[in-house]
Amino acid sequence: MTPDALEREHTLATAVSRLDLLRRKESFAVTRDELAADGVLPGPGVYRDQLRTDEALELLALGEVVTRKAAYGRQLTVRSARAAGASWTAIGAALGTSRQAAWEAHQRWLAASDAGPVETEPPQDDA
Repeated sequence: MTPDALEREHTLATAVSRLDLLRRKESFAVTRDELAADGVLPGPGVYRDQLRTDEALELLALGEVVTRKAAYGRQLTVRSARAAGASWTAIGAALGTSRQAAWEAHQRWLAASDAGPVETEPPQDDA
């Protein structure tokens, strides 16, 4: 299972939902050895299976899918904010970074995705 395959299969919402399901299963897993060390005999409702190998690999790949889709959505929103008249200073503040860092990240995304024209001049102090 690869991130590329899962990315085609899931929206951001469905990828997050599946990731959350697998993460909860992983978090609540209790091994028989852990129970034995605590003096508990495994029984119904006590022992929870760990993730299978395919589920663990899917969880890893889903983490990458969520990261990719969130980053893409972030840059689309930056573009929308600019189109709505937001300054790079305001965008940087909303992202918790400087206007320069926000602009540079967006320019890298534009160049890599062919999503539109790349601004050749860095942002001026538009605060």
